[in-house]
Amino acid sequence: MTLAWQLVLIGLGATLCMDLLAWLQWRLWRLSSLDYRLLARWLGGLKQGRLCYERPTALPSVRLEVPLGWLLHYLIGIAWVGLLVLATGTAWLAQPTPGPALLAGLLSLGAPFLLLQPALGLGLAGCRTPFPWRLRLRSGLAHLVFGLGLYGTAKVLSLAWLPR
Repeated sequence: MTLAWQLVLIGLGATLCMDLLAWLQWRLWRLSSLDYRLLARWLGGLKQGRLCYERPTALPSVRLEVPLGWLLHYLIGIAWVGLLVLATGTAWLAQPTPGPALLAGLLSLGAPFLLLQPALGLGLAGCRTPFPWRLRLRSGLAHLVFGLGLYGTAKVLSLAWLPR
């Protein structure tokens, strides 16, 4: 299997793990996660030269925002796998270990905490939300599961494509 396909499959698997957690939290406790339309709207604002907004409801709608938001979500997951392999080397793909994957999951928290939440008007690490620590803990759990998904998907692929 080519390197590109490995990156895509691991990214899809890890992001799916994160989404399964969000689905489970919704089904059990009615806890919602990020509405990926906001991600698409934010990207649409970037095209207009606007980086930050005062509040998430200030973002204007964009065409096809639901599929675009979900596509961006999964592409970001794939990009994180690329960064992980760039940092560890391709040998990690043949023999994945949990440490680098969990570290990548932890580091991926920088995207929402330092970029997206401030840009949406929620403040650094959600400090302008009514319950910032709740948001931080839920984000931390989601990104931990993403890291576990990176490791788990890479491990399954490494075992499935062992040289015979």
